[in-house]
Amino acid sequence: MALFRKKSPQIVRVSSTEGTVEERKTVRVKGQKVEVTRVEARPAPSTKPKKEKRHQPSGKASGAHSRNGVSTSRTRTRRPVDDEVIVPVETGRKQMLVRVHRGQTQMVILEGPVLVEHYVAREDAGSVAGNIYLAKVRNVLPGMEAAFLDFGAAKNGVLYASDVASDSRSNGRQAKRIENVLTEGDEVLVQVTKDAMGAKGARLTGIPSLPGRYLVLVPDSDSVGISRRLPDDDRTRLRDVINKVRPDGYGVIVRTAALHASAEELAADISRLRKVWDRIGEESGKGGAPRLVHEEPELLIKVIREHFTADFRKLLIDDAKAYETVIGYLQGTAPDLVSKVQHYTDSVPVFERYHVDDQIKKALDRKVYLPSGGHLVIDRTEALTVIDVNTGKFVGSSNLEETVLQNNLEAAEEIGRQLRLRDIGGIIVIDFIDMETTENQKAVLRRLKEALAKDKTRTQVFDVSHLGLVEMTRKNVSAGLLEQFSSKCEECGGRGVIVHDHAIAADVVVEDYSLAE
Repeated sequence: MALFRKKSPQIVRVSSTEGTVEERKTVRVKGQKVEVTRVEARPAPSTKPKKEKRHQPSGKASGAHSRNGVSTSRTRTRRPVDDEVIVPVETGRKQMLVRVHRGQTQMVILEGPVLVEHYVAREDAGSVAGNIYLAKVRNVLPGMEAAFLDFGAAKNGVLYASDVASDSRSNGRQAKRIENVLTEGDEVLVQVTKDAMGAKGARLTGIPSLPGRYLVLVPDSDSVGISRRLPDDDRTRLRDVINKVRPDGYGVIVRTAALHASAEELAADISRLRKVWDRIGEESGKGGAPRLVHEEPELLIKVIREHFTADFRKLLIDDAKAYETVIGYLQGTAPDLVSKVQHYTDSVPVFERYHVDDQIKKALDRKVYLPSGGHLVIDRTEALTVIDVNTGKFVGSSNLEETVLQNNLEAAEEIGRQLRLRDIGGIIVIDFIDMETTENQKAVLRRLKEALAKDKTRTQVFDVSHLGLVEMTRKNVSAGLLEQFSSKCEECGGRGVIVHDHAIAADVVVEDYSLAE
């Protein structure tokens, strides 16, 4: 049989009249062409001409091939696994805890006893994401299709050509070059979309938006978007409501929190955000860049606004001032949730009672243990995060493929939780243990997507690569858990190793060798 593997045979299929299919292969055996015919009793393939396929965002790229039963693409642009929308399964046991201690406010979300998300706000350092500034253009770089703007921070922010306000474009057609839109010294209204990280400045956009309790208002737009996490019936209802209450010249993105919101509540949210935008317009018209025009509320209120919904059992706050702040906010935006907020006054600290500190400490380790005995190893690099899946002590009970499948399924679910808890963003590469069957690979990918469906931060999972790796991205907005609670090692400079200097020893060897000569 080895003779038939030297060159791909030419296969010709001929449909017979008796419901069989003949496959004729022309191969070379010892330099001579030999025709081999195989007859298989199965329905003949349809002879109807195939319709030409149009480009679909979720389809396979041209030239796709199969590796271990998983379709991959030879093109440079990778595509997501599919466009299936997976609605997150709510546990019904969610609760939020707030601790104010040592000049910082920590907010955590628990699903049952398990910690899934963590946020921290410090008095000496805070996030500027969401703030709107009147900035001044300092540099325009045509080769980068970007401009650097001074908005009052220590480092200039970057504004890319694709994020310039729509009124600076050529009526929605091909965008103008940035040097034709911005010049040095211009004053531009911008919003921070990503905090400065490391040597990189903040990411800016010239298309600001105002988040509310139930929706996000986008000025100078006519688009309407509905959260894909909502059921289809509710999406249809909300779209009809929004089309009635949305003012002209404003786009609207409906959030998941609007699931049970009435038309009056949505209209009130839009009205409040319009007043905020009017104030921003008045302030920006006064000039005087760089300066702050609109500041997002403190992180505590932002987390309440983004996450605290009717499916939470309770919200415990151990600080009287923070408790009053949250109550005041909810009374004006979601009065039905006020009854779920409690002022925690027990002698046992709230984080200690719910074992939060222990789980945070484990989340700072690079190794994460799975219930079955396997483990994950999470390593951060400058460009991406690598997650390695290992069976560890898990040996299974039936066969190797089943053992690998169970370990990978556990790992996929835990990876979804760790990404939320550690707030890991950017490019993420996951090295699952190799699986032989396509069904098992699809099952693991689906489990991963189900775990990520609970994440409010935008994620995108791609198909298996040529090396059997799963690649994905997660929107990077601010520093993660590890960056917030760690500092660079002074000895190794953050490399994690201490390099030994053998140069002197090498010189000694050379001198000894010369003396021996």
